[in-house]
Amino acid sequence: MDYIKLTEIYTQLEKTTKRLEKTYIISKFIKALKKEENIHTIINLLSGKVFPSWDESKIGVSEKLVIKALSVSTGNPKDKIEKQWSKTGDLGEVAEELVVYKKQQTLQQRVLTVDLVFKNLRSLATLEGHGAVNKKMGLISELITSATPGEAKYIIRTLLEDLRIGVGEGSLRDAVVWAFFGEELGINYDKDKNNINLTEEKRKDYNEYSEKIQQAYDLTNDFGEVIEKLKEKGLEGLKEISLKVGKPINLMLAIRTETSKEAIEALGLPVFVDYKIDGFRAQIHKEGNKVYFFTRRLENVTKQFSELIQVIQNNVKAKNCILDAEIIGYDPKNKRYLPFQAISQRIKRKHNIERVAKDLPVEIDVFDIVYKDNKNLMNLPLKERRKILEATIRPLKLKIELTKSIIAKSEKEIEKFYKQSLKEGNEGIMIKNLNKEYISGRKVGGWVKLKPILESLDLVITKAEWGTGKRGGLLSSYTISCWDKLKDKLIEIGKVSTGLKEKESESTTFLDITDLLKPLIIKTEGKEVIVKPKVIIEIGYEEIQKSFEYTSGYALRFPRFLRLRKDKPLSEINTLIEIERIYDKQRGRK
Repeated sequence: MDYIKLTEIYTQLEKTTKRLEKTYIISKFIKALKKEENIHTIINLLSGKVFPSWDESKIGVSEKLVIKALSVSTGNPKDKIEKQWSKTGDLGEVAEELVVYKKQQTLQQRVLTVDLVFKNLRSLATLEGHGAVNKKMGLISELITSATPGEAKYIIRTLLEDLRIGVGEGSLRDAVVWAFFGEELGINYDKDKNNINLTEEKRKDYNEYSEKIQQAYDLTNDFGEVIEKLKEKGLEGLKEISLKVGKPINLMLAIRTETSKEAIEALGLPVFVDYKIDGFRAQIHKEGNKVYFFTRRLENVTKQFSELIQVIQNNVKAKNCILDAEIIGYDPKNKRYLPFQAISQRIKRKHNIERVAKDLPVEIDVFDIVYKDNKNLMNLPLKERRKILEATIRPLKLKIELTKSIIAKSEKEIEKFYKQSLKEGNEGIMIKNLNKEYISGRKVGGWVKLKPILESLDLVITKAEWGTGKRGGLLSSYTISCWDKLKDKLIEIGKVSTGLKEKESESTTFLDITDLLKPLIIKTEGKEVIVKPKVIIEIGYEEIQKSFEYTSGYALRFPRFLRLRKDKPLSEINTLIEIERIYDKQRGRK
């Protein structure tokens, strides 16, 4: 397939904000794909991916390098490119404009194909050592020199992993349903009314197809494979998609509940209850002597935790398996467990891994098993999977353990176990239906989490950053601060960029905050501005953690904007003392 055909789809998708219209565009594209085409590559590029998230290979190209490559391939000076970039916030758009008026033409200009673009982009990840920068520039320049303006725009965006066409997992899944079962379901997209007019009976059929597509995707995290199987054998082809050790699945997710009573109403009694550990969620794959560790986001972190490979080899009795677990750090001196913030440093670590592993050792706490000795266990009830898990894991203190658990027959037992978990410094508890199968990737019920509800915080914006893409021209990331009353000054506690809306019709928008902050700008440093502390916002968050990143010594985990607090004076924002009180309270320390 010529790459220009794919860029035409990108352009159509970028022009609309309507999810149904995007679904319609993608479904037509998928339906037109031929079996002999490289569907896997095409769908990867449509998703803006060159490597799957679990692949350790990375394109490894910075904006600075892209600017150099654009300068070489278009004959424009770097300062002109940087100036245009500062205006648009999108190097893809800059590339498009430059190629229209490019000064250098090549005698060997050729038509770009999807395969060539994909091959060149993947090749960038293999270039290392002396001369790698020049070689990367050469590969990028080769593409840009042969590209049309539209092609150049999306090549650069793909390079920087910022495609900006608004296509998510849900849109792709629905597009697959429309492409393969649209005629049967009577789907007829009405662009003017932006609907598909399904009958109630057909809606049920639609949901069934959607669920089957989602289940197949959750096992492979690869719509390319799903589409290829459907093209070959229809729905029967999806049965050939199965768990593969070394390829991560989407993990089963829990719904949050506020009380143990609510949990009982949702799950009944008796229930399985285990500690909710304050580590990072990990799926562990074992195939013979090979072991892989993946995060919840499917990132491969095996190198960062290589000392655990032997732990799995020695203490997991299975030829092959997939485990669901938490990995938690502990202090090597007093053996006390540490909060997530400590271990997050190891997840991101690329250098001096052995030294960091010694300074911050970790323990694996396993709570589920979904695959063992070539058998898929996902359809088994939890109580059976737990028995298999207990027969599989050989516990070893501070190396690998099964999560501490009980089978509770009353609310009183749940509450007692909950308090015990908090006292030991855990996040809370997980409460699970004993008969629930493992359903990956969805909050489907059957699992709930119970943890302390933390009060929201009123904080002031002290810095902000100019956004890019659809947030270009808007201040869209905000540094928030609290009062240190002892020193009588504001101290930073985090950054927030979620919770606000894009459209003016929807609550508080990024534009609203930008309009409030612009007159308050004191100083500009690159994309960051320092502002007078006058805009106060209410923030929700998952928890408070210790952190060296901010001047308060604390950070908010998963902060989100709740609302503007125009009614609050600066003197009434939350203080460091209050932050410390909540920090202690969230683990039952006081």
